[in-house]
Amino acid sequence: MVTGRRATTRMANSDDAMLDDLQCKAFRYFERYTNPETGLVLDSTQPGQPTSIAAAGFALSCYPVAVERGWMLYHNALALTLAALRFFDAADQSGAKDGVGYKGFFYHFLKADTGTRAWNCELSTIDTALLVVGMLHAAQYFAGDGAAEREVRERAQSIYARVDWRWAQNGQDAIVLGWKPESGFLVNRWLGYNEAMILYVLALAAPEFAVTPAAYHAWTSTFSWKRIYGREVLYAGPLFIHQFSHIWLDLAGLQDEAMAAKKTDYFANSREATHVHRQYAIRNPHKFTGYEKNCWGFTASDGPADATGKFHGRDHKFYDYIARGAPFGPDDGTISPWAAIASLPFAPEIVLDEIRHLETLVGHSPAGYGFHASFNLSYPEDNTAGVTCTMLDGKQVHAWVSPWHFALNQGPIVLMIENYRTRMVWEQMRECAPIRLGLQRAGFSGEWLG
Repeated sequence: MVTGRRATTRMANSDDAMLDDLQCKAFRYFERYTNPETGLVLDSTQPGQPTSIAAAGFALSCYPVAVERGWMLYHNALALTLAALRFFDAADQSGAKDGVGYKGFFYHFLKADTGTRAWNCELSTIDTALLVVGMLHAAQYFAGDGAAEREVRERAQSIYARVDWRWAQNGQDAIVLGWKPESGFLVNRWLGYNEAMILYVLALAAPEFAVTPAAYHAWTSTFSWKRIYGREVLYAGPLFIHQFSHIWLDLAGLQDEAMAAKKTDYFANSREATHVHRQYAIRNPHKFTGYEKNCWGFTASDGPADATGKFHGRDHKFYDYIARGAPFGPDDGTISPWAAIASLPFAPEIVLDEIRHLETLVGHSPAGYGFHASFNLSYPEDNTAGVTCTMLDGKQVHAWVSPWHFALNQGPIVLMIENYRTRMVWEQMRECAPIRLGLQRAGFSGEWLG
């Protein structure tokens, strides 16, 4: 039996190999589903799906990781990055129903063949922000003096400068979720704790159409703090809300006014939220199959069906794609491995345990992109996409598994594992002038920000 330092070293080496495998497989999605001519990335592997502008943003941040990890050649990453930047820099901004964008923003989904608006979707402020921050990361990484690298930086700045954040305030402080050419601005705004921190940071630092700090204060003034399982948490049910902005923002040790009042920071809050999800699974109030200390992760995800089915002899509501959350739901027994993995930097001691458990319980998808996007051990119907899982007590259970993979799952796996392993994205974005300026204008101070 190996004990002490040798056992610890062996476990660390094993974990590093496991994370390297997960990261590499997650990145393969972007290799397979990115159009080399436009840089556009399919939203999912489901046939007939459009591209997602947020997916393109994640891809732009994943390419530097892939180069440094040896999964992609530098010149190939540079070519894909330029393809995306050239497409969006030259894209139609007339606001036409079949166009690409308006006022510097872009439609949420674009057709894979034409690059024009798909599904009559909205002009999305948050998805534009996720696209732009990926561009800014690319500009940080491709810092050389070559003509191609200079073009990356110039086009990223040009695209960012055109985004009219003031227009998206529509006469108030908080920014709206979106706009449609048929009906105008959407009713809802970015209020309450959500994934919009990266949006407000970019809007505050914008070179042409910056908003005032009043916009950020409008957002934080609507925060809701809750005490859950003995932990005080700035609440948001789905885990992705506690993760997305953190991919690019190194918030440990930084405080704005809202966090200073609570004597904590957003990084610590995401850690608390991660533990809340785990504790919810341990308590398992609905007695779903498989929930335990090493099987949790509730977020916006694919699900088995929008239907009512029998579970423990009683009717229970199941969902397809929905924003699941803990502890207040909705919850139908669906676990999303990627949601736990993307919390790795916040709580590695529990996330690593979960990854090891899921490797044994449900394993990776045969598609080759890592874990299934989501699975459900409690769904009552047999499913051809399902797998047989062996529980800790030896009992075999049939699990529904998602037949698709999603770009917005794959990207956070690559990037948050990298932040845990090397802090690469965080370190590069610390030097990004708009990120520093946006955080300062939001009122952040402390640690690296000064």
